Amino acid sequence: MSVQTMARRYASALADVVLERGEAAEVQPELAQWEEMIQSTPNLLEVLRNPTIALDQKRAVLNKLIERAKPRQTTVNFLKVLLQNQRLTDLGEINRKFAETLNERAGMVAARVTTARAVPESSQQQLQARLTGLTGKKVHINFATDPDLLGGIVTRIGSTVYDGSVRNQLQMIKEKMAG
Repeated sequence: MSVQTMARRYASALADVVLERGEAAEVQPELAQWEEMIQSTPNLLEVLRNPTIALDQKRAVLNKLIERAKPRQTTVNFLKVLLQNQRLTDLGEINRKFAETLNERAGMVAARVTTARAVPESSQQQLQARLTGLTGKKVHINFATDPDLLGGIVTRIGSTVYDGSVRNQLQMIKEKMAG
């Protein structure tokens, strides 16, 4: 099973629980903190990844960390399930899928808009309105700049890319002329 598929399954199950309990706003940042802690501590990451270290020892390490951090019980239970199934080192991908799942269930979609220069606030609002109309969902936009675009805009919503960049248009003209 791919990491993507596994992460989607865990994320979906966790989303079911936190939405039922009304804990999504609390559990999501806690898991992000755990991901950051695990990824930024090479020794901890090695302990969790190492198959020669017994599960009981890993469980003891996790319990000590839980005792210090004092997260919600839902977060604790989820971390223990991941440890039991040897998936705690995949927490980063699970967190990304968890955020996507929560957004989907809230009727939101994430978009990434890349332009050559920063987009003015008024244009950001217009773009938000157009993307909302296009998708039929609330759109959360992350703006980025890439001076290599020369001009225009590239928008990614999920796996769909709308490329209106000057760079892409020049490439299409080049291909037409060559072919």
